[in-house]
Amino acid sequence: MNYQHQQLASGRWAAMPFFEQMSNIGSEVERTIKWKAKGNKEYSRMAFERSLELLELTIADSKNMKRLRELTRLKEILIDHFEFDNDYNSTDKNWSNYFYSFNYASQLGR
Repeated sequence: MNYQHQQLASGRWAAMPFFEQMSNIGSEVERTIKWKAKGNKEYSRMAFERSLELLELTIADSKNMKRLRELTRLKEILIDHFEFDNDYNSTDKNWSNYFYSFNYASQLGR
């Protein structure tokens, strides 16, 4: 697979704590939201693809096996929100709130 985050895919991602992984995914989701709000569909799409790449790396990380249900559901709802009809009625604010908690927990762990 051709990763945009080559160094992370080569093992650095698995060395990160779960909260830091989720915080980084949240940063890309925030970029997706901000570029979408500015009307730049291309940059928004690229940020979304990066967020999915990081989410896939998180799903593949063996330490997160007990979280697979949440992670795969997260992927499903993110794709529904940004690429399809938003059947789950999620909002940009919901995503900001969801990922904020991981950012906060990541900062506490440093």
